[in-house]
Amino acid sequence: MRAIFQNPAKPMSDTNPKPRWQALDSDLNRISRVETANTHVARPMLAPGIALAFMALAGLTAAVLFGQADGNYIVVAAAAFGAYMAINIGANDVANNMGPAVGANALTMGGAILIAAIAESAGALLAGGDVVSTISKGIIDPASVQNSDVFIWAMMAALISSAMWVNLATWLGAPVSTTHSVVGGVMGAGVAAAGLSAVSWGTMSAIAASWVISPVLGGVVAAGFLALIKVKIQYQDDKIAAARKWVPILVAVMAGAFATYLSVKGLKRIVNVDLEMALLIGLGAGLLAWSVTVPWVRRKSEGLENRTRSLKTLFGLPLVISATFLSFAHGANDVANAVGPLAAIVHAAEFGDFATKVSIPLWVMIIGAFGISFGLFLFGPKLIRMVGSQITKLNPMRAFCVALSAAITVIVASWLGLPVSSTHIAVGAVFGVGFYREWHSDRRRKQTNSQREMPRRLAPEEYRRRKLVRRSHFMTIVAAWIVTVPAAATMSAAIYWMLTAFV
Repeated sequence: MRAIFQNPAKPMSDTNPKPRWQALDSDLNRISRVETANTHVARPMLAPGIALAFMALAGLTAAVLFGQADGNYIVVAAAAFGAYMAINIGANDVANNMGPAVGANALTMGGAILIAAIAESAGALLAGGDVVSTISKGIIDPASVQNSDVFIWAMMAALISSAMWVNLATWLGAPVSTTHSVVGGVMGAGVAAAGLSAVSWGTMSAIAASWVISPVLGGVVAAGFLALIKVKIQYQDDKIAAARKWVPILVAVMAGAFATYLSVKGLKRIVNVDLEMALLIGLGAGLLAWSVTVPWVRRKSEGLENRTRSLKTLFGLPLVISATFLSFAHGANDVANAVGPLAAIVHAAEFGDFATKVSIPLWVMIIGAFGISFGLFLFGPKLIRMVGSQITKLNPMRAFCVALSAAITVIVASWLGLPVSSTHIAVGAVFGVGFYREWHSDRRRKQTNSQREMPRRLAPEEYRRRKLVRRSHFMTIVAAWIVTVPAAATMSAAIYWMLTAFV
């Protein structure tokens, strides 16, 4: 201890060599730096470690519930991979709902994750479907997989392959459709188990068409609402007065759309309503929202300056509410992507046969709900930033158009009987907003040039620099959408052959 507190400025004799520790405060500082470095080295492994622990807990839960029953090990493995799929859905799919709100600075990353985790879990547990289709979307002929063992291994291969593909897409930073991933997995396993004749190619053609229909519809609707906001509010001489008139109308449309959306897609367990009744529910919700929003907007807009920046405060709260509703509906609707194959395996292992539709046990639904929340918390920020800020710049008005487009497009597609992907719709809406801004900016520049005596010409480099949508992300995401079904199908077929070869 004497050497530690020795004055470092005092020279030491040769017979008394310089001690390794000179002063307690500086040495502790060095130790803390080493500990901080170790923390940063270990941090990248924390999230995968928690994810593996959750998968192990899911498998342990299945082992306890099934005990020594036949097929116990299959159910345990399926539960672990079901948890893996749910984690990946949370990491990838939820970004579509919360990304625009975070990119528009209406929510912080932490606030978005907290709201989404609660809403997704509530949607899955309160409004998730009682039954789920085991042959996803009717793409496989049930007669081709009558053998229960073949069916179990086909579902296991579909579950593993779809989870792996969504995981890879998340790592690449590409938001993909988890529904299409499961469809591809089921198709690939069905082909491997029973040949090409087992696939309903008409259904697959409709799903392939949705690759184009979903993003185009989402983009057109979002761009249309953004154009409406610009014409009716942003370009008016008295922006505040225009906002007091139009913001309640837009919020009413949003409330009606979400009420209809939740009635059609998210309330199957509570009550089953047809589209006509859902539209009436939406009309009532829209009128109620309008009556509440009118005084709120009037109070919120008092004292605001007559400029576009002031309008953003009027769209912040409606944007947060819309993102919450989207997350609730997503949890209610898409949790089946995680637990559908798992529920099918549990049913087949328990009863020795399979049905085209099976009930979802509560413990299976809990795995799906909590897995989505864990995936969002551990791995979601990467895709949230991608959708919210790296494709194009969003503000509350643009992000509101994205959320509104997502709800309306799903309703229109359900009415027309079109198979669409909520992921493609939401991301397509972001692209639609960005491309509309590019077109509108270029149009205004041309109008300004036409009024000048000497029009200003932009160099090609400057023109490319003014693009408002990042083309690299656009190409990456579109490519990921195109290859999702064939990639998941190929992986699923390979995994099915490996599983049946070694078992």
